[in-house]
Amino acid sequence: MELQKEDNGKLKIEWVKTRMPVLKKIEEGFQKEKPFSGIRIGMTIHLEAKTAYLALVFKSGGAEVALSGSNPLSTQDDVAEALKKNSVHIYGHWGVTNQEFKENLNQVLNYKPQIIIDDGGDLTLLLHKERRELLPGVFGCCEETTTGITRIKALEREGKLSFPVIGVNDALCKHLFDNRYGTGQSTWDGILRTTNINIAGKIVVIAGYGWVGKGVALRGKGLGAKIIITEVNPVKALEAQMEGYEVMTMKEAARVGDIFITATGNIRVIDRNHIGIMKDGAILCNTGHFDVEIDIPALRELSKEIKPVRKNINQYTLKDGRRIYLLGEGRLVNLACADGHPIEIMDLSFGLQALSALYLLKFYRTLEPKLYGVPEDIDREIANLCLKAQKIEIDSLTTEQKTYINKI
Repeated sequence: MELQKEDNGKLKIEWVKTRMPVLKKIEEGFQKEKPFSGIRIGMTIHLEAKTAYLALVFKSGGAEVALSGSNPLSTQDDVAEALKKNSVHIYGHWGVTNQEFKENLNQVLNYKPQIIIDDGGDLTLLLHKERRELLPGVFGCCEETTTGITRIKALEREGKLSFPVIGVNDALCKHLFDNRYGTGQSTWDGILRTTNINIAGKIVVIAGYGWVGKGVALRGKGLGAKIIITEVNPVKALEAQMEGYEVMTMKEAARVGDIFITATGNIRVIDRNHIGIMKDGAILCNTGHFDVEIDIPALRELSKEIKPVRKNINQYTLKDGRRIYLLGEGRLVNLACADGHPIEIMDLSFGLQALSALYLLKFYRTLEPKLYGVPEDIDREIANLCLKAQKIEIDSLTTEQKTYINKI
């Protein structure tokens, strides 16, 4: 039986609800207490089922929610339609242009949000650069990503940050699980769904060995790949070497790699010089926030023909006949080519988002306009909720042990 878009989107949301016990518990509390009654929340997120549920959790707490997608290729239109039926203000669809993307951000800001839920810092930057008249009404922001926190730190260094920001990305229950296990699994999910190729025996080059790079490498190793790491940080490079991976420059790796995955957050990590020496048939993809890590303009200039060969795969035939394949237009491969992080991983991240937003609501009057970490008690509460949902019990310190530790 063929389903209408909103019906299919509704089923997706209902499915993730059954796998997100932490967010479900928070939702129950919000429904009883209605802490966000009369509060406007503006969100820019990857608009799919898990993030849709987060929006509905805020709505259950009494908030008015306006939401735009945070990436042109990550919005799932059926989920967007389902959210509209739940009175969430939605701006975005799959495949928006850069101009439409910015217009959608402005549409969200037109609701004069008091709390921002950001993914990549786009709403925060737009507020500070072009919609400054709205800044006095903003209580604060919860930022989801490494890229967003990097941009917010730049604002803070320049003395331009105008409201408190909770760096959700840096919480233990975020970067230890979301960035490592979430991106690690979902990146390979996007690659495998899109290419349907065998990974065992392939040489996989991963640019960047932060939490994301570690997760992608770990899962790639489990699939039987031979992993090469490229890095600019000597400590991370040494860590990768001691994990048993080969470490080399991108110039060296470019000659031998079968699959290239960028995970740095920086520009032109793979540039025209690297493309110029790659093997015929090399596959390029990115799992960083923006589509700037692979020099796509250079790839176009070096090519005599560009054509789609499969959904989300473009073949670039270089002037010497070599073929280079780009997945998901160089955008986040785990969302452009799949459904993003596993549900249970995002349960932790969005639990952090929900409780961090509640923290902002309670304390924004006393918080300075700077970047804050997630309070430790919130991190621990999310971890405890997750353990309880899995019926896992852990030990606790005795009074004697607490006394002993405090003396040390």
